[in-house]
This record gives sequence, structure tokens and C-alpha cells, in this order.
Amino acid sequence: MTDRAIRNLEHLRRSASTARVLNLLKVADEHGHTAEWAENPMFQTPGLNASLIIKHRLRRNETDSFAGRRQVATKVVLPIDATDLKTGGRFVFVNQIGFERVMLAAFGLPSDHADIRTLRLMDQLPSLDPFLLREQLRRGGVFAAPCYFAISEADLERMSAFVEKEIEPLVTLSMGGNAVSAGSTARMAGKILSNDPGDRLDALRATLRLEPEQYQEGIFCWKGFLYYKWCLNSLMSDIVGVADEVNTVKPYGPVDAGARDYINRGRGVLRTNIMKTCEKVSQTLRYYDDAYAGLTREGNPIAFRDFLLEAPNLFSRLGDQLGAIQHIVSFWRFRFDPKAAPVTADELIDIFMDFETGLMGRDFDDMARELMA
Repeated sequence: MTDRAIRNLEHLRRSASTARVLNLLKVADEHGHTAEWAENPMFQTPGLNASLIIKHRLRRNETDSFAGRRQVATKVVLPIDATDLKTGGRFVFVNQIGFERVMLAAFGLPSDHADIRTLRLMDQLPSLDPFLLREQLRRGGVFAAPCYFAISEADLERMSAFVEKEIEPLVTLSMGGNAVSAGSTARMAGKILSNDPGDRLDALRATLRLEPEQYQEGIFCWKGFLYYKWCLNSLMSDIVGVADEVNTVKPYGPVDAGARDYINRGRGVLRTNIMKTCEKVSQTLRYYDDAYAGLTREGNPIAFRDFLLEAPNLFSRLGDQLGAIQHIVSFWRFRFDPKAAPVTADELIDIFMDFETGLMGRDFDDMARELMA
């Protein structure tokens, strides 16, 4: 385990995005007294179950930590002092060179331990959004408690206005066509977005005709689609800008004929795939819009309820798609910041290849058709 301190952990805890950071220390602080946290932990090892797990953009001096080339790694951060995050922490990258040796020395975990498998499941993901993460872990046989799959407070604040606008038709329906106040919409939005699984809204449950045991799952799935819609909406202006910059970016230094040919070909292919991926996400989200319109315009709560309860079938692919887009925007802005070092032809080719790999094999028309059949 490296002794290098991690800076700004306190800032990270306050402002981190849901897709980038899984704050298990906060989960332990808020739910460590509950039976669900104790009985269904994400990790069996106490230190790991109170860590911060981060999707980290690798700096050039960090790429040698891995046997293969990659742009993003999964960083596990152990705070030095859990009560004072300003003191920093120690970290390890999942699947870095010597990872198994480090985990054995630090935690006594053999290579086949369940916690090692869980970390590797996380490392396979493009982001840590809770809807994608839950489905990935479930497929891997890890059934962690619901308290682990919350949207960050920072993202909840950023989402609130968007969600209020989205649910206004439902509030109008619930009030029988009476004038809708901003306060009533905000209260219902708060109930839907609440990270407290015990925070029930009987009127909403009755509208959706959900049994008490179905309510938590239904609201979790509804929150998932609202989160994905908000993410796409927030990313669109940035992703269009990045796609345009892909067409014009020029590498620094000499460029041989082979590299020039690859870069010229890669520009068009990458830009097309970026925009195609955005359209595929939009297309799947339209299934949600249609089901929601059936509830608010046609008064059909059963179809919307059934859609929500079947929705996890789409979370993995939606999360993969949006995770790839988020990575492209985030890494491009990081690497092509005006203050960053110039990008050579070889590095630009690596970036293009990484982006193309992230966007490959993510056509889910068949999955969507199966769900809607």
C-alpha cells in the first residue's frame, strides 16, 4: 500500500459526482448502526467497507503502474484519519502491477477472496453510478444492502430543478388538475430522490399501485431513469463540443504517414460513434418517457409500474453507454486543458483507441426490444 497522501479528500467527499466516487466511509457513518449494513456489506473487510473508491483519470506518470495501457483506473483510498479527511489517505489501484501482493500484505486477502472479486467487478465498469453498479454486483453474486446505492448529495442538489420539472405532470395529476405549487412539486421530488429507503410517500405508492415491498425497488428504478436523463441532458452541450474538437485537434511534434492516416480516419469514426451512442441512450430513455406519459396523460399507473419493475434490465447498458460518454468528456477536458502538456501523435492515437474501445459493442436494440415485447 503506497504511503503517498491523497489531497482534498474532504472536498471530494462534499462535491464528488455519483459516477466518479463511491463514498463507503459516508455510508458507514450514516448506516453503520443498521442491521442491513451489518448483514449485507459491500465488502467483508472493515477497512475496505469504509474506504473511498474513485474512478481516477490516470496521469502520465501513473500509466506505468499497469501492464496494459488504460486511461482510467479504479482507486481505493483508505483515509489516514476517518474523522479528519484533510490528513489524506493511502491508496491502491485495482489490478495495478502487484495488486494481489499489496492486498495480501495490507489486508491479508488471498487472490480468490470475495472482496478482491468485488473490486475487480467494479474495475470492469466505466463509472460507479449506483444503478449500473448494483446490477454489475448482482450479476457477480454480490447482494449489498440498498444503503450502498445512493446518489451523492452534490448530484442530488444539481438534479433537483430537473427532477421537479420532470415530475410536475404527476403532481398535477395527483392534485386533480388544481393549481400546482412549487412547494408541492419540490416535496414530491425530494421524496423520490431521497437517499433514505425508509422515507415513504403513501400517496405516491398508492398512485403507482405498488405493494409496500415493491415500493423501494420501484422508486429506485424511477430514480435511475431520472438520473440517466439528467446525466444525458447535462452532458449534451459538452459532448457536442468534444466531438467537434475531435475533428480539429492536431498532435504536437512530428507525425509519420501511418499515424496521420490513423488520426484522420479516427476523427470521423470516433465522432460518429460518440453521436450514435448519445442517440442510442436517448432512444432507450424514450421508452421511459412513453411509459411515464401513459401514467400522466392516460392515467395508466399499472403499465408505468410494470415498466419500472422491469427497468433494471436496461440499467447495465444505459450505465455503460453514459459511462463511456462521461469518460470521453471528462478525460478530454482534463487532457486538453490549455494548461496541460501538448499531446503527441502517439498519445492522441492512444486516446482515440481508448475512446473507441469504450464505445464498442454497446448496441442494445435487441435488449430494448425484449424488454418492450
